[in-house]
Amino acid sequence: MNPEDAPGPSLPMAEGDWGTQSSDPHRAPAPLGRYFLGVAITVLAIVSQYFVPQLFPAADILYGNLPGDVFIVYGIPIIAFALLVGGAPLRDWGNRMRVASWQGLRFYGLLTLLAILVVLVLTVIYEAVDPAALQLLNRPNPALQQASGDPWFFVGFSFVVGAFEETIFRGFMFGYWRDRSGPWMVPAVWTSVVFAGVHLYYGTTYGIAAPLIFPSLFLMGFAFAATYRYSRGNIVVPAVLHGAHDAAAFLGVVSYGWGIVGLVLTYLIVLVGALIGLVEYLRPGPPVLPPVAPPPFP
Repeated sequence: MNPEDAPGPSLPMAEGDWGTQSSDPHRAPAPLGRYFLGVAITVLAIVSQYFVPQLFPAADILYGNLPGDVFIVYGIPIIAFALLVGGAPLRDWGNRMRVASWQGLRFYGLLTLLAILVVLVLTVIYEAVDPAALQLLNRPNPALQQASGDPWFFVGFSFVVGAFEETIFRGFMFGYWRDRSGPWMVPAVWTSVVFAGVHLYYGTTYGIAAPLIFPSLFLMGFAFAATYRYSRGNIVVPAVLHGAHDAAAFLGVVSYGWGIVGLVLTYLIVLVGALIGLVEYLRPGPPVLPPVAPPPFP
């Protein structure tokens, strides 16, 4: 078995390093200007669904149906990045599946637990400062409302959306920095902020209670960025975990019973990931050799 495919510790890499700029012209990253143009096009395309149909009712011919909406929200960003940046960030999209699965479960489990802790702390703060704001969380979720007509379709479609979003945010947007020097956490943080921020409907739906939602989105994005980094480019595992996360929420639309099944499966995955994180923490490091005694003085 290829040692890079073995589960367990991440591939050898300095903890703070992301990569070094390649001298290979086929591997060298695209200019920063083209990259940030791709980021701007992506953000504009995704958030356009929240204001363009209201400002230009004629645009509803595109935004008012699923194929048109998917093309604008996901197709335009993928095409823009492919033309402006190229496919280099996606070159290892399906490689090192064992490492990616181990690390993906690890980061998803641990950071989901952290997200739960953050939400609990924020809830206590809201209870002390403005308890009435918590009632805003009872407002219906627009995405779940949209799925009420055919929930099983959206359960399956969650994995398609997961693949699109991971290709855009972890593949192109975060993966671009793989071939550039510098610490990996910097792009992991700000691209995860962008990922959370484009989910504007949480802000418009829950108002001042929205800060209870966005930390979970940020930490999920960061978990998948870390999976990409530690597996050196795998996108399949983050896409599957992302899809499973969303599908579990749509199961609640099918029925109460299926909602319980989705909840159990979600936290089973979280538990497995947390156990993997514990194994990683307890795993012994490389052996420390005793110092070599100096030779006797002649």
